[in-house]
Amino acid sequence: MADYPMPPFDCAPGLRLSAHERVIQIQLDTLTRRQEQLEQLLERLERRLWLTVYGVAAVILAQAFQSIISSS
Repeated sequence: MADYPMPPFDCAPGLRLSAHERVIQIQLDTLTRRQEQLEQLLERLERRLWLTVYGVAAVILAQAFQSIISSS
């Protein structure tokens, strides 16, 4: 047995845990960014859907109005 003190060193499980935490943080950041992109995509899709609904309703009302005018 040696009487001199051992130099401090980082424990391998501690390093693995630290690396794992960094990887998890990167994955969470990526998931958050992707979720925000998907939410923006859904908002744009919803706007397009409502524009389509309003467009179809406008065409139906215009045809109804036109048929009322032509029958008078």
